[in-house]
Amino acid sequence: MASATIPLQAHTESVAVVGSGAAGLITAHTLIQDGFRNVVILSSDKHPGGVWSQEHIYPGIVINNVHGEYRFSSLPMPPSPLPSKRVSGDEMRAYMEHFAETFLTGRIRYGVDVSRIRRKSPAGGWSLDIVNKQENTKETRDFAWLVLCTGGCSKPYIPESLSFEAAIEAGFTGHVFHSSRFAQHTKMVEELARRANYDYRVVIAGGGKSAQDLAAYLAQKGIDTTVVFETTDAIVAVPVALPDFIRKSRVLSIMASHIELRTRLEQFLHTTWLGSKIVKGFWNFLSWSSYKALSVPQNSPMRRAQPLFWSIRANDEGAPRSDSFFSLVSAGKIKLESPARVASFGEGHSVHLDNGQFLKADVLVLATGFESSWGTLFDDETAESLGINRHAPSGPDMDEWHYMSLNSPPPPCPQQENWASSIYRGIVPAKNLQNRDFAINGAVFTTNPGYAYEVTANWISSYFLGDTMRLPSSSEEALVHTERNAAWLRKRYPGALAWINESYSSSLAFWSWPQMTDELLEDMGVTSMRSGGNWFTWPFRVISVDELKILRDERRAIREKSQK
Repeated sequence: MASATIPLQAHTESVAVVGSGAAGLITAHTLIQDGFRNVVILSSDKHPGGVWSQEHIYPGIVINNVHGEYRFSSLPMPPSPLPSKRVSGDEMRAYMEHFAETFLTGRIRYGVDVSRIRRKSPAGGWSLDIVNKQENTKETRDFAWLVLCTGGCSKPYIPESLSFEAAIEAGFTGHVFHSSRFAQHTKMVEELARRANYDYRVVIAGGGKSAQDLAAYLAQKGIDTTVVFETTDAIVAVPVALPDFIRKSRVLSIMASHIELRTRLEQFLHTTWLGSKIVKGFWNFLSWSSYKALSVPQNSPMRRAQPLFWSIRANDEGAPRSDSFFSLVSAGKIKLESPARVASFGEGHSVHLDNGQFLKADVLVLATGFESSWGTLFDDETAESLGINRHAPSGPDMDEWHYMSLNSPPPPCPQQENWASSIYRGIVPAKNLQNRDFAINGAVFTTNPGYAYEVTANWISSYFLGDTMRLPSSSEEALVHTERNAAWLRKRYPGALAWINESYSSSLAFWSWPQMTDELLEDMGVTSMRSGGNWFTWPFRVISVDELKILRDERRAIREKSQK
């Protein structure tokens, strides 16, 4: 157990939280509740919420999480008018704004870019170069602590062949923009379609959730839309909404496996022949029933997805809806071109596909994902000394996980040999572990961000406070831990690791977020598996963020006891 208690007067020193998305909001709130008096959130946006801010949500979006799952324990979420327990992007925007107004008034600086982060001095602290975008002014501010909450969906990735410069060079005269900017272009696209006295067409490059959401919205407006993709996301769907004891419990996480199999049930399911058959049968049935619930034909391009068990590209569609992407494809209102990729621009209003086809495109929407939001924040020297970048493994892969459920994996992605992260628990770079002045929230890829972000925020606050925690005794020991975790992730998700950028993959706890958060809770010395239950009921007990309401009090009691 490691501790390094911070003197009380140090709480008056400043803390920078970079990013005003969900992770940034709950991190700042938790630090303030724990007595850090000088906390400031630096936000590039004009409103709080990150991907759920006014600038970024687009019409018609329905999120993957069910109602009440993507929120924080200190603020309930109003009932949703949507069927099947779903939540809209606009409801998420309203929730994030309400949270910021309730707990963080005067704490957020909007419209500022952090252009560079570097060490203030070898003794500690951070210097941030900050640009006020509205006033076009620059300043440098020093902070004692820094939390990076920029996430993995803030910097659009645009292939060079589909850049704005490439469009001009090719003589493309249509409109082109990234899917993250759809909210700013919605009225323009609708107005041009309304006024057009010719066949007006929109082409969307990409097959992920953003591409599907935008295609569904445009199709409902009567706009001819074609989605071009090589592979798409796996799906989870059911004829009717799943009961909470399945959807909000540990059932999926138990069936998914984790780096540690801590219960007899998990050990049986993943290390025995019979258990592995049950696991594979479960996921195969879930995938089969999902396609059946959405009436996806056997030969549909929408089946060009990685198996659900092995994928981190998966969407929870819930129960079928008449206005969903899948329903509109079945009705012939959305066209699909797959397997194919938009390779380049053509002259006028056309794009060239890699299969030799040309498509008419008055508008090209690039649903091509995002690149790391960390890339420009650190110079090479700072990134290296901090240990924040992804890198090649330090040695041959260890294979201590002889799980029968992991037999017959898909082929690894070509870039897998360069995929290793040295960020301990996905929160603190191992090289910087002993300094207790830098942390990350929002970079662990998970299906339950609300619960994961709040637990992580508490972990970070305890870490900054110098609380007694279960931590490696040295940076070297932390690096051994991160190498082991990276080896596990390469084994568990062999075909998916190159799909997500560094700032959204410091670790992966996709289905297994309950096990991951249990480990963080135990690091803090507080109760894990907080949903309770006996030997039979524990897998089915509903996990709620409300379990975390007294987490701060538990941590404080441990701190006070250790200081006596």
